[in-house]
Amino acid sequence: MKFSVDKHEKYVVIRLDESRLTADNAPGLKSEFILLNTEGYCNIVLDLSLVTACDDSQDLSCLLVGNRICKQANGLFVVTNVAACIAELLDMSVFDQSLNIVNNLSEAEDLIFMEEIEKELLGSFDQEN
Repeated sequence: MKFSVDKHEKYVVIRLDESRLTADNAPGLKSEFILLNTEGYCNIVLDLSLVTACDDSQDLSCLLVGNRICKQANGLFVVTNVAACIAELLDMSVFDQSLNIVNNLSEAEDLIFMEEIEKELLGSFDQEN
């Protein structure tokens, strides 16, 4: 499985460098989500800009794993640059209702930073009470 990882202070971006999301590379993505979480990353962005096809909705279940891992760590899992055919599969499988899906990396960063600011504000509010 080919992918690239771009680590930032508050989040990490994983880009799947393959044209298809398949039963062969989905388990590798799950493993990478777990590994990054153990490294302390609770905000993960999955960039699917190079992915133009998906074999079936079962292969997309790896996205739910990433989402669950990030939620358990009080973070966000964001999927970006989703091709129309994959968006259709996400819609048919109702995964789109569970996932944070945005159009591009800039929107993913904005979403994560807004969430981080909200956590900081709520944390300071909780400390005052």
